[in-house]
Amino acid sequence: MSYNATENSAGRRIAALLDEGSFVEIGGAVTARSTDFNMQEKAAPSDGVITGYGVIDGNLVYVYSQDAAVLGGTIGEMHAKKIANIYDMAMKMGAPVIGLIDCAGMRLQEATDALEAFGGLYYRQTMASGVVPQITAIFGTCGGGLAIVPGLADFTFMESKSAKLFVNSPNALEENDSSKCDTAGAEYQSSVAGLVDGIGTEAEILSQIRSLVCMIPANYEDDLSYEDCTDDLNRLCTEIENASEDTAIALAQISDGNVLFEAKKNYARDMVTGFIRLNGMTVGAVANRTKVYDAEGNEEASFDCALSVDGCKKAIDFVNFCDAFSIPVLTLTNVAGFAATVESEKNMARAAARLTYTFANATVPKVNVIIGKAYGSAYVTMNSKSIGADMVYAWPTAQIGMMDADLAAKIMYADADVATQREKAAQYRDLQSSPESAARRGYVDAVINPADTRKYVIGAFEMLFTKREDRPDKKHGTV
Repeated sequence: MSYNATENSAGRRIAALLDEGSFVEIGGAVTARSTDFNMQEKAAPSDGVITGYGVIDGNLVYVYSQDAAVLGGTIGEMHAKKIANIYDMAMKMGAPVIGLIDCAGMRLQEATDALEAFGGLYYRQTMASGVVPQITAIFGTCGGGLAIVPGLADFTFMESKSAKLFVNSPNALEENDSSKCDTAGAEYQSSVAGLVDGIGTEAEILSQIRSLVCMIPANYEDDLSYEDCTDDLNRLCTEIENASEDTAIALAQISDGNVLFEAKKNYARDMVTGFIRLNGMTVGAVANRTKVYDAEGNEEASFDCALSVDGCKKAIDFVNFCDAFSIPVLTLTNVAGFAATVESEKNMARAAARLTYTFANATVPKVNVIIGKAYGSAYVTMNSKSIGADMVYAWPTAQIGMMDADLAAKIMYADADVATQREKAAQYRDLQSSPESAARRGYVDAVINPADTRKYVIGAFEMLFTKREDRPDKKHGTV
C-alpha cells in the first residue's frame, strides 16, 4: 500500500478482510488533481481510498476502502474514478466487488468533477448488477448521494455503533431528530428500512462478508462456490417438524452441517431468506415464518400465517439475486392469506404481484416444500407448481386449497345445522384440501415424511442440475 496500512483504518479493514498477505494495491500513487481553493496544498494520499484486489479463502475479490482521515473522508474526482476502475477490472475478471465505506460525502472543492466521476460509479454499479456480486460494508458515515451505492449493491452490512446510512440526516426530517428516531442508525436500517443484511462489530461484519463470499458464485457464469459435502445426504431431520413455525431453524436442519447464512436477518422476520448448502451446492432458501425462537428456545416474536408487504419485498430481492447468479431456489411454504391491515393494503396487491412475477420469471431450479397451510392466491404466489415450481413436496399435515375446510363448509352450507357443516368440512378436507388430493391432481409431486425432507430436496436439485428454460423473446418485463 502507498501509505502505512497499520496506521489507518481503511488499510486495517482490508488486511482483516482478506487472506493474510494477499492484497495488491492498484492506484496507490493517485492523488487529487484539482487546484481550486488551494487544494494543491492539502495532502491527499491515494485520494482517500485504497483500491486493489486479493483473495478470501482463495476466492479473488476486488476491494475499495475509504479513509475518513484524508480530507475529511470526502469523495473527489480521482477517488470516484479509482473505485470505478476497480469495477471495470472486476467485470472483466468476473470477481465480486467489496466496498468498505467511511465517507463524509462529496468534496465541495471539486463539485462538478466529483459529481461527474460519482455518476460514473453509479453507471459501473448498474452495469455490474447481475454480472458480479456487489457487497458494501458501512463503518462510518454513508450519507446523501453515497447512500445510493449500498442501494445499488446486492448485500450491505453496517457497524452497529458508529455507522450511519442516510439520504437525509435524521435531524433534517420534519418533526424528528436522532434522539427520537435515529433513521440513520444500523438498527433502523436493518429492521425497518430493510437495506442492511447484517449488523455487528467491525470484526463480526468482516467475518460475515468472508462467509458470504465463500457461499455465492464469483460471477453469473462461473460457479466455484461448491464444496465437498461431508454430511450424510440421507440424514434424517428428526426434529424438523418441531421447527415448522421458525423456519430459520428448519432450514439449518436441512443444510449441510446445519449452516444457514441469513440475508436481511432483522427485516420482515415473517419471511426467512438465506443461503444453505445441499450436497456442497449453494441453494437460496425462502420460507414463511410464524414464530421466532432465540438460542435458548424462548419465543422472541410471532406473526400471522400471511404474506406481508415487507416479506414480499424481502423475498423478491433475494430470488432476483439467486436467478441472476444461477443459484437454485428452495421454498418452505406455510401461508394462509395476505396481511389484512389498512397500512398493508396500500401496497399489498403490488407486492404480491411482484413476488408472483419474480418466482414465475426465475429460470433456476425451483423446489417447494409445503410444510403447513397453503391457502388461496397467497399459496399460488409462494412458488407453487402453477407458476413454475419444478418439484413440489408436501408434508402429511399440509393443508392445500382455497381456504380452511371448516370455513369453506360454513360458506357452502350456510343454512345447514352444525352437524352437517362438520360432516361437509370433513369431506371438503379429504376431497379438496388434503395433500393427497393435491397429489392426485398432480399439483404435488409427492407427500413426504418431514424427517426425509433433506434427502428429497437434495435429490430434486441433483436431478434439476442441468435444467434449461427459455422465456418469450422480449427486452424485459415491466413488473
